[in-house]
Amino acid sequence: MAQAKTLTPQDIDRVLAYVARGHFPLRNRVILLTGLWSGMRVGELANLRLGDVLEADGSVKSEIRLAAWQTKGRRPRTVFLPEKLRTELGNYLKLRQVSKPEHPVFVSGFGRAFSPNTLCQHIFWIFRQAGIAGASSHSLRRTFITNLASRGIGVRVLASLAGHQSISVTQRYIDVNDDMKRRAVELV
Repeated sequence: MAQAKTLTPQDIDRVLAYVARGHFPLRNRVILLTGLWSGMRVGELANLRLGDVLEADGSVKSEIRLAAWQTKGRRPRTVFLPEKLRTELGNYLKLRQVSKPEHPVFVSGFGRAFSPNTLCQHIFWIFRQAGIAGASSHSLRRTFITNLASRGIGVRVLASLAGHQSISVTQRYIDVNDDMKRRAVELV
């Protein structure tokens, strides 16, 4: 099976424009941006609860502490959220108007938490309907890691951000492109 596509800025613009015209536009936008800007796995996104994301005063946390049950490797980890993602999550959660810490962050059209598998399929079909071939929920993580690598972030930091135990796993996520190679040779 081929690796998931690493998204270009044009792909990202295209999928965000597509979800803006569909059902649940804000929810779908925030699901995609959370994957793109935090590097969380689709299962972690599906398992997020309000208590993981919100402070007692209702503001969005800058760091999410995922419990072992929420992660792929059953190891707790911390996910760091950039300011732009905290703003997007805050806007989305204000519209949700829910406050119980155990409630899921992302809910289906039926008002229930997505299962990891259902959210994976949901994201796949968003990409498919947006006309982005080869993209899947895993494209969000690959794009997150590749974008940071292209900005010079070291592989050890990338592995920690991705929740990988081995940097060799992280290295497989990094998609080298022509822009990265052009910038590299200019350093000579």
